[in-house]
Amino acid sequence: MSNNSATKSGGSLILVATPIGNLGDMTQRAVETLQSADVICCEDTRHSGKLLAHFGVTDKKLIVINEHTEYDAREEIVALVVSGSLVALITDAGTPGISDPGERLVTAVIEAGGQITAVPGASALTMALVISGLPTSRFVFEGFLPRSGIERTERLAMTTTESRTIVLYEAPHRLVKTLSDLTTACGAMRRVVLARELTKLHEEIWRGTLQDANMYVANTEPRGEYVIIIEPAKPPAPPTNEELLAAIRAEIAKGVSRKDSAARVSARFGVAKRTVYELALQVRDDV
Repeated sequence: MSNNSATKSGGSLILVATPIGNLGDMTQRAVETLQSADVICCEDTRHSGKLLAHFGVTDKKLIVINEHTEYDAREEIVALVVSGSLVALITDAGTPGISDPGERLVTAVIEAGGQITAVPGASALTMALVISGLPTSRFVFEGFLPRSGIERTERLAMTTTESRTIVLYEAPHRLVKTLSDLTTACGAMRRVVLARELTKLHEEIWRGTLQDANMYVANTEPRGEYVIIIEPAKPPAPPTNEELLAAIRAEIAKGVSRKDSAARVSARFGVAKRTVYELALQVRDDV
């Protein structure tokens, strides 16, 4: 039996996507779900209150769930779902659980045997990706980078050789530092797309290299939330025969046999053993 349809008899936590800017992106199903919910969880009652009032959703119990309250609120919300209530979860913008509160709550409800479903809709991640002009067949979402420390250093290092398109979120006051750090990690000529104020009146899509991006933001006051899309790293150029031969000679000079030298060089450079061994035979002739 499918559990995609929530009923009051069974209770459910419903993740409801809301507009990331343009209220016209609110779906009819999202409105109907919020109207039928017993309880609505939101990040900020003032912000969500305006959204709910705009769509005629009134007289609902609101529970604040944000990065500060999510842990403490989980027990109450899980109890509501298990007891048969329809609990809708929204965030200030976009899809709950994506760089927003909700991930831990979803896990808690599942562990308690409750039902989970979602009303899909607006997502800055997917919108920015598909209009970026960069490859979309494979991508990795990094959300917000850690602000400092070894965790930030490690995450930035991963972007250096990442073979998939990279999508990041960033706040305007941290944009300059993040672009500078990305340039150091990825190189000045890596292509990047900056998307801000998506779906809003002042929506802007900027395309160029990381080097150009640094110059652009240095002369512009960053405003609004940003999505940063970075092109995949180019695969390293295959080693030349001269480079392979030099590596083989270095191994043989250490006293390693030609066969083992070929195996070591093959593993180091990712070249077929047979190819490297044939080169190793040439070294024998040179000796």
